[in-house]
Amino acid sequence: MSSELLNLSSVSLAYHTVEGETAAINDLNLTVYEGEFLAIVGPSGCGKTTVLSLIMGLMQPTAGSVRFASPDVRLGYMLQRDHLLDHRTVENNVLLGLEVQHRLTDDAKARALRLLDTYGLNEFRTYKPQQLSGGMRQKVALIRTLAIEPDLLLLDEPFSALDYQTRLNLSDEVYRIIRREHKTAILVTHDISEAVSMADRVAVFSARPASLKRLIPIGFLPSLSPLERRRQPEFHDYFDRIWEELHA
Repeated sequence: MSSELLNLSSVSLAYHTVEGETAAINDLNLTVYEGEFLAIVGPSGCGKTTVLSLIMGLMQPTAGSVRFASPDVRLGYMLQRDHLLDHRTVENNVLLGLEVQHRLTDDAKARALRLLDTYGLNEFRTYKPQQLSGGMRQKVALIRTLAIEPDLLLLDEPFSALDYQTRLNLSDEVYRIIRREHKTAILVTHDISEAVSMADRVAVFSARPASLKRLIPIGFLPSLSPLERRRQPEFHDYFDRIWEELHA
């Protein structure tokens, strides 16, 4: 087993409003290991994205703890929408995170541009986002996230706004990039097939307030792409098991 990167221990979160207290997360325990790809699935509104906000430090738990192996763990967050700036070129969008963090050194810029070249976007460096397809925009958003050299990537339904064919192709590309860059990733998705095709483990959440119902290891070889995984005979067994957990 790889080293532990992140641990959520007995995490609970409650919202306080004038109407009273609403429990969002209840006694959640989850460990993420270096180099793994973890997918989180659960009913709509159960608190999956809220867990990412807790990991990012955008919210604090009411009880329990969110601990990293080191205070130096760097996080990257990729959202449903690409949030590219229309007035900036692809290159300047990719460099934006480094600019915001005041880390735009010559070396950092060179590495970001190498990522564009490595993953087939170098010829589009001078394009504006509106000149790109939806899938290419999300790929630029991923490279922008990778440019800051995160240790942990948080992917919040990054393919949900795309058509089905683009979704399948982009999930293959994103998986390949994350594996090649040796990143740890947490993917939040409503799509069971997407979770099974990409993840090493799938965390199944209960209905709100979210708690961990089951952790299901996915036994495909890491060398298999998401599309290749979908063709394996055991793919449907994993799908059915997760479906049953969600609807138990």
